[in-house]
Amino acid sequence: MAYSATPYLSKSLYIKGLQCHKALWLQKNRPELKDEVSVSQQSAFDSGTSVGILAQQLFPDGVEVPYHGLTPTEQLEMTRKLMADGVQTIYEAAFSFQNTFCKADILHHGPDGWEIYEVKASTGYKEVYLDDIALQYHLLTGCGLHPVKAFLVHLNGEYVRKGAIDPQQLFTMLDLTDEVRELQATVAANLTTQREMLQGEMPVIDIGPHCSSPYSCSFSGYCWSHIPDNSIFSLRDHGKPDAWQLYQEGYLKIVDVPEERLGWRQKLQQRGISEEFLQVDHDAVSRFVESLVWPLSFMDFETLYMVPVPLWDNVSPYQQIPFQFSLHIIDQDGAEPHHHEFLAEGTGDPRRHFTEALLASVPASGSVLTWNATFEKQRISELAVCFPDCAAALQQLSERVVDLMIPFRRKEIYHSAFNGSYSIKAVLPALCTELSYAELGIQNGEMASSGWLQMLYEPLAENRELIRSNLLEYCKLDTWAMVMILEEMKSWIMDLQKWTSRGDG
Repeated sequence: MAYSATPYLSKSLYIKGLQCHKALWLQKNRPELKDEVSVSQQSAFDSGTSVGILAQQLFPDGVEVPYHGLTPTEQLEMTRKLMADGVQTIYEAAFSFQNTFCKADILHHGPDGWEIYEVKASTGYKEVYLDDIALQYHLLTGCGLHPVKAFLVHLNGEYVRKGAIDPQQLFTMLDLTDEVRELQATVAANLTTQREMLQGEMPVIDIGPHCSSPYSCSFSGYCWSHIPDNSIFSLRDHGKPDAWQLYQEGYLKIVDVPEERLGWRQKLQQRGISEEFLQVDHDAVSRFVESLVWPLSFMDFETLYMVPVPLWDNVSPYQQIPFQFSLHIIDQDGAEPHHHEFLAEGTGDPRRHFTEALLASVPASGSVLTWNATFEKQRISELAVCFPDCAAALQQLSERVVDLMIPFRRKEIYHSAFNGSYSIKAVLPALCTELSYAELGIQNGEMASSGWLQMLYEPLAENRELIRSNLLEYCKLDTWAMVMILEEMKSWIMDLQKWTSRGDG
């Protein structure tokens, strides 16, 4: 039953209000101030939808109350009719109590009565899920349903696909009935507080850690508009002070933080805001360069990730699947680099073709340079487990991997334009000003992952070719960037040697 004088709430609005009253007020009164949905957020939304549909197979032969095509009132009426007709399982069942609306992912009538099943695309329990289920229990109880059980259904992170997806193995059910019941008084109090708040002016709430926990707030752009560039929240690396403590003390800009509050890495970052400089530990860089063994290979992988339901056999939820590599090879000092690349096409598991192409392309000896070697070595190790016949060759390859990022992470090379970062996206334009990711159609790994998946199922050949071209261009720049960065490092050594030689003369 709805009350017109009571502000309308929904399950998502309630959860938003638990995180921040101001965010809830803005959602209800100024929704136009919301941030744009990012690629990662949209992927998470889409994943959640697909997981929810798959979880329905845990209780087959149910009837769905659709979101689209029906008004909330029609959804409520359809739910009532299905229950009256004796339907035992209802997907997306709709309920409203005191003008608060929710939909239960799965409502199933077990031997003792109605049971709630809330489906999440994560691989484990989070406290916010309990609040979600507790609200549903409260509303269903208010409607006279009195659920006998309340479950969280989440993905089993240990599941490995073998053949067709087995929902019983893919999902884990967690009985939260006791915890949900204990929260009922709290839910009622929270709803009362949120309704009272919504009937007043916008709450005065400053930014804080709650802005990103348990979810990234969709009004960050509005609430954080007073935070300048190069703020205390941009401090990077080990040894940095607590940005929230600095904020509470009145600091906003990195340049205003007393030096004694900063670690030596952050002092470099602070100095770089007002002064352009390049700092090089020539001895450390010389040792690094001299340790490299010819031929030199510059290697980069792209992987599919953030896919909750495994697409192929021998894959687990959210497992990273390599589908592309770029490889620049320099056979000897002074030789021109030559390029090799691989990009999987077709909807099958790309890992076998990827592995064979990689082993056929990388020289049998010499250093293999990557940026953040841990990532590539982990993928190589996973491929070795997946393909035992290639394990020895992959292990030999892994042993030759060298991390070109190390001198930058150690701050043996630091440019003011890095702004505290040692990401290749920060290092490349600072050292090689003619190169940039900014104009590429794909500019980061997240875009590459979603782009490749889109390419596989894109019906128009023209669009597939554009995505393919963008993927190849992006991955190629990653390895070409390493070639050029190493050339810069070698030039500093040569310049120092020339200077030293002139000084001795």
